[in-house]
Amino acid sequence: MEELFQLFYETSGVYIDSRNIKIDGLFVALKGSNFNGNSFANEAIKQGAKYAIVDESEYANNETIFSVDNALVFLQKLANYHRKKLSIPIIGITGSNGKTTTKELINQVLSSQYTTLATVGNLNNHIGVPLTLLSITETHELAIIEMGANRLNDIAELCEIAEPTHGIITNIGAAHLEGFGNFEGVLKTKLELFDSVEKSNGILVVNKDDQTLCSNLPKNSKYVYYSVVENSELQGEVESLNPCLNFHWTDENGQKHLVKTNLFGSYNLYNFLVAIRFGQLFKVPVDKINASLAQYTPSNNRSQITRTEKNIVLVDCYNANPSSMLSAITSFISTNSPEKIAIIGDMLELGKEATAKHNEILALLNKNLTPYITVGSLFFDSSENKALEKFKHVDELLVYLKANQLMNKFILLKGSRGIALEKSINYL
Repeated sequence: MEELFQLFYETSGVYIDSRNIKIDGLFVALKGSNFNGNSFANEAIKQGAKYAIVDESEYANNETIFSVDNALVFLQKLANYHRKKLSIPIIGITGSNGKTTTKELINQVLSSQYTTLATVGNLNNHIGVPLTLLSITETHELAIIEMGANRLNDIAELCEIAEPTHGIITNIGAAHLEGFGNFEGVLKTKLELFDSVEKSNGILVVNKDDQTLCSNLPKNSKYVYYSVVENSELQGEVESLNPCLNFHWTDENGQKHLVKTNLFGSYNLYNFLVAIRFGQLFKVPVDKINASLAQYTPSNNRSQITRTEKNIVLVDCYNANPSSMLSAITSFISTNSPEKIAIIGDMLELGKEATAKHNEILALLNKNLTPYITVGSLFFDSSENKALEKFKHVDELLVYLKANQLMNKFILLKGSRGIALEKSINYL
């Protein structure tokens, strides 16, 4: 196996799609429910790959195409082999909400001082994490690895590959309950990141306001805090929402700093504080920290303010679970705008708790925010739904918006990625 690992260092990088091969690349043939990468190995060589790894021996020639027992396991073991050669800090990020935004903000701050590499998009699973690690070169001084989880032990498996030296759990919420079974399953899996960092004698960055996390810290770990409510060495405070978040943070010397951001939502204050805390850990000057955060502009449908010709639209529809939905709606309610309307999509992958969790969101909307529109069968079928309009599918929403144009409104789009609320932006 180690002889095959050495092939990686003769190539221009690892590729799992034969259509994207670069000259002298290493193609690893993965399998999915609808494809078999082994059948593309020879084509990858023709496209310029130097070597290919397959796990069906009939595709191997033992000259440029080599066979292993399992190509995915090979990819993961290669990533860990490469990681062990690195001496740079590896920051691991997980949590129920805010992983990608937090990753982007940490990278924004640290890249102002260092050459960094961060997870691209949300390539945060058992394939994405190895590919990210294998993208680290000798020029990088820090790496920021996002880790997602859909089932028990996912984070432990990713930590075995990445071996993070620093860790941040953004929060623990009711996400992907179908895979975890219950909240305790979510908690156990996310805490696997803290356990891994403790084993490496690394540093944990912890939200002191989160009692669930604080009461489950590994006994022998090193950690630093940030907070909004509790006293800690880094404190944050919302200054205003207009509609973007402006906030103060206070450093260990008691000095206050004002940052005007391009992100919506008071809930994003915690994500900004994480980035500041990592900036402090890695000795980034305060002026660079503040400038970096003020310059960050989202472009990934997460807490993103979009000004159209007709309305101001808060686009936060990349994903949704009960805690992120609650945070987004609560911040939206508190924003000083007289003409508000929320367009809310179903929260997916909640298993047996789906009906109850959707009813909780409807209760919040009914009490604090009318009118609202819902999209998705879970909201549609609820007897608690008192929406202005409700639709089972986003295409029905589009027909409605064509006939009933919204004008001069502040609009929240929030729902799970599978609902595809982003399709409505062109109609708003």
